Amino acid sequence: MDHTVNELKKRAMLFGERISDVSYQSPKYIDSLTNFDGANTETRFTVIKNDGTVIGDSEEDPDLMENHRDRPEIREAFKNKVGVSVRYSITLSRDLVYVAVPMIKEDSVVTVIRASVPVVSMNEIIESFSLNLLLAGFFIICVSILISFILSRWLSYSYTQIIKIADRFARGDLTPVHINGFLIKESEKLISSMNSMARQLNERIQTITLQKNEQKAILSAMVEGVIAIDLNEHIIWINDAASEMLNLNTQVSKGKWIQEVIRNTVFQKFIQELLEKKETRNTEIAIVGGIPRTIDVQGTTIKGIDNKVINGVLVVLHDVTHLKRLENIRRDFVSNVSHELRTPLTSIKGFVETLLHGAKDNPDDLLRFLYIIQKQVNRLYTIVEDLLVLSRLEKEEAKSELQLEKVPVKNIIESAFEVCEEQARKKHITIQYNTRDELTILVNPSIFEQALINLIDNAIKYSDENTVVTIEFRKQQKNVIISVKDNGYGISSKHHHRLFERFYRVDKARSNKLGGTGLGLAIVKHIINLHRGTVSVESNIGQGSKFTIALPDNRSNNLH
Repeated sequence: MDHTVNELKKRAMLFGERISDVSYQSPKYIDSLTNFDGANTETRFTVIKNDGTVIGDSEEDPDLMENHRDRPEIREAFKNKVGVSVRYSITLSRDLVYVAVPMIKEDSVVTVIRASVPVVSMNEIIESFSLNLLLAGFFIICVSILISFILSRWLSYSYTQIIKIADRFARGDLTPVHINGFLIKESEKLISSMNSMARQLNERIQTITLQKNEQKAILSAMVEGVIAIDLNEHIIWINDAASEMLNLNTQVSKGKWIQEVIRNTVFQKFIQELLEKKETRNTEIAIVGGIPRTIDVQGTTIKGIDNKVINGVLVVLHDVTHLKRLENIRRDFVSNVSHELRTPLTSIKGFVETLLHGAKDNPDDLLRFLYIIQKQVNRLYTIVEDLLVLSRLEKEEAKSELQLEKVPVKNIIESAFEVCEEQARKKHITIQYNTRDELTILVNPSIFEQALINLIDNAIKYSDENTVVTIEFRKQQKNVIISVKDNGYGISSKHHHRLFERFYRVDKARSNKLGGTGLGLAIVKHIINLHRGTVSVESNIGQGSKFTIALPDNRSNNLH
């Protein structure tokens, strides 16, 4: 290639000297000259003006040729350099080697002389000595194969044994191997080193596996959630408790960016501050998606072996939802108790003061005020009794121990009916229930009877006179269903989810007028929970209410 380029450069320069200054020559003369020299030297000559116009070519008619200023070798020549290019010629439909030489006049390029030859001529030169090269190469290859075969047979055995041992170790079998055979000295040393490495590696793997299993067992058994995060805020490790609290998938979350997995701005900001300030921090977040939770979050940095470099942060999650709920219940309970007790106490205090200031001297006022005081005292007594019942039920629930008996449902309903019969008679309300069904349930009779009494009492209180209260019981799949239905005022659906809360009343004025404490349904719920059952309500305004108890039947009830 170098020889061809130099030869073409010389031919182009010689041709350029022949045509001298093109400005004094006609295009026809230049074209004829290129044809003459091209035919004698077997070289294609092309003359290009400084505007890229072809004025002479030994192979084609210049008038039919396109502007050549954008050809790579021509561009180099116009920069006062020798342009060289090997490319496909569209004009001649074959590969050519092009060499373009600038013709300088008054420090500027006025003409470019390009000489080119087909690549095929170079291939002919190469082919002229390729046979000898192939013969010599074939001889050398044969000798090399023979020598290599003799040496490889000796070396391959040693290497094969090493590969087998390495494959065995790679499969996890780290038992040391002893091989007897004709091995090269280096292979024997290598196998000995591999056996030593396998023993050490086996010991370390066992230690790491043991530590990993212990760590995994501890973290998996923890009630607290644990998340390890690297400096780039990617999750390194997360246990099942944390995944459950944050509604995540443990396996999917590992390795992902914390902002992508946990979409909670408070938590994200907490992690960023922890990474920036590198000190133990604490905060509280609320999880809205899935099951609403309140999570107490504590974070600290993870330090390396030297106890200096920070490798990430460790976050521990505590689910304080139950504690928050109990705190709110306690706060609401104290507030409600205070309110419920203050009303009758204020009334009693006011009437006592009125009596002390002279009303006792009026027999009519004295008797009326004493009746009012008695009514308020009875109300206080009822509230305190209901609170004591709730307290006793909560203690029983905490102990998880309840003495159960198998009794007919009809007997419990009859006992509750006897308690409420007088109240129903005063309002001319009829209580209907099935007296022929011999269905039995496993309950604590006295406690369960109190739940039915409360439901029947409410049905009577909130029903109009001359109506019917219906008690139904039946077996449904694995449950015993007992329902109390009235034809009273009804309850709007917006109150249903709060009916069983302590001191919650739909209409406080009507409830106070009827002597309600707001604790009756709360007592019912606790009693049913003690028996591992459920209680629900169906009601609409003006259509009465239906309270339904579902208890496990005798075969599925596992209470002790």
